[in-house]
Amino acid sequence: MDFLLESCWKVFGIGIGATMAMDVWRFLLQKTMGVSSLDLGLLGRLVGHTFRGKLFHDGIAKSQTIAGETMIGWVVHYAIGIFFSFLLPIIWGEGWLRNPSLLPAILVGVGTILAPWFLMQPAMGIGIAASKAPKPNQVRLRNFAIHTVYGFGLYGSAILANALFPWDLK
Repeated sequence: MDFLLESCWKVFGIGIGATMAMDVWRFLLQKTMGVSSLDLGLLGRLVGHTFRGKLFHDGIAKSQTIAGETMIGWVVHYAIGIFFSFLLPIIWGEGWLRNPSLLPAILVGVGTILAPWFLMQPAMGIGIAASKAPKPNQVRLRNFAIHTVYGFGLYGSAILANALFPWDLK
């Protein structure tokens, strides 16, 4: 198989796996500690309104609902996870894909926190880095934790991808 195509498929799978790690983390926090996380329906609502020309909201929960917003939110959530997974080979090259290491994965995972802090949260009406949220530091800590989990998910998914689908070195 062509290296570029093989790399793209693996990175695609790594992104799915890392995003799934986030979802497992969110589920476990909800079930064991009652800690709620982003309602992906609200993400879908934000995206739906964005395509209709409304970029910023005073509070996304108070904005008009969008048909299929929960499904839109899940699709966008996974698309974002896949998109960010491509940063690893872009920044660290094919060597990282062949021999994954934890530090680059954690750096990318934690680095992805910039998107919600400076794009999504302001658009949803809770300010830069959740500055307008009732408990902004609590939101920031949860953001940091889940993006760190995403980083561990990137690493673990890369290890799993290489174990399941060894590189074709022909």
